[in-house]
Amino acid sequence: MNPSAHGWIKKLLQEVKHNNAFLNFKEDVFYDALRTCGFIYGSNLNVVAHTVEKNDFTEDELSKTNLCIAFIYAHKNSNSTEAFADSIINFYTSINELKLSFFQELLGGKKSSTKLEKIFHKRIQIDDNIITKNFNYFIINALLFIDILAYQEYLKNKSISIEYIKNLEAAIESISLDVINSKATKNQYDESLIKLFESSLRYQNNSHIHYDDAIRILKTPQEKQYVLDLACMATWSDRIIDANEQKFLKKLGENLSISDLKVDKSIETVNQFYTSNKKNIALLSSKNIVKSFYDNSSKMVNKLISRNSKRLRQELKDSKDLMVLISQSTVRELNDDEYKKVNEQLLDIFKSIPSLAIFLLPGGALLLPLVIKFIPKLLPSAFDDNRIED
Repeated sequence: MNPSAHGWIKKLLQEVKHNNAFLNFKEDVFYDALRTCGFIYGSNLNVVAHTVEKNDFTEDELSKTNLCIAFIYAHKNSNSTEAFADSIINFYTSINELKLSFFQELLGGKKSSTKLEKIFHKRIQIDDNIITKNFNYFIINALLFIDILAYQEYLKNKSISIEYIKNLEAAIESISLDVINSKATKNQYDESLIKLFESSLRYQNNSHIHYDDAIRILKTPQEKQYVLDLACMATWSDRIIDANEQKFLKKLGENLSISDLKVDKSIETVNQFYTSNKKNIALLSSKNIVKSFYDNSSKMVNKLISRNSKRLRQELKDSKDLMVLISQSTVRELNDDEYKKVNEQLLDIFKSIPSLAIFLLPGGALLLPLVIKFIPKLLPSAFDDNRIED
């Protein structure tokens, strides 16, 4: 399954027919699975409940897949008689009719899984700048579960009140900002996090609702657990939950009628998730912008090269001069003229492979050194005398 290619939702639904154990999970067990894979925290590292093999999915693709699986779970565990794709499109259309313009250009016309793919893509693809992608907007991905909560309300009532989403977002903003402000000392990251929360919500008001009003808004166990987990996530910015923050979280749990045991579990889970995965979460890795650019670009280039390996391998074999130069690049540094020739010939090849057209865009040439690094892995081992097999 390729979540960036047409038809991925139909393919996912087919996969679910063969691996649908998650559909029988109790609500709290499924929520735990969403939290474990990182969906609740906005940092998707696996497919929820290992429903499909994640292969070389990017974080965006994992996020889309997990969002879709969460919708599938909600739909299958409801009394809805609507087809899955129609139900989700009708849900987003209902929001749009109530003045949400986020999907304005996608809604209307014939319903289909293709339209749903575009909606999910639009919902996830907040920023296409590969330098900032995956870490500036992790907060927005952490708020995707709001869509699931709202969809559950839609299924229950066969309609969705815009006030439900507005109130839920206002409660999340109020409590999350209060927990950040409870820190004994706030660093630059905390200030940035506050701005991210404020800019990531779809319905923003100048007025900040009071903590007590926020608590009263939250009714269901899932709403309360979700807000508690977001609060725990917000406290983790400095990689330690200090005494003030722990006191706030305990108070929050008490106000939400959540047991101390579950509060401790939320704190433990967020600690374990970020401690175990901090190297894989760009926001937490404390790298400079150049290193972040390199790491994110490497993942993207590796994915593009591997997914177009057959066509690229054939094109390379037909270009003997290029093969010789790339072969030599594995044992020595190419001079400027040779390097220019490699770049020009690679770009000529990329013109014939639509998926690799990104390298023809302004700035795409910056990624060519990464392409040259990955290409030898496509070719027979005799091509690279220095190769050590993994």
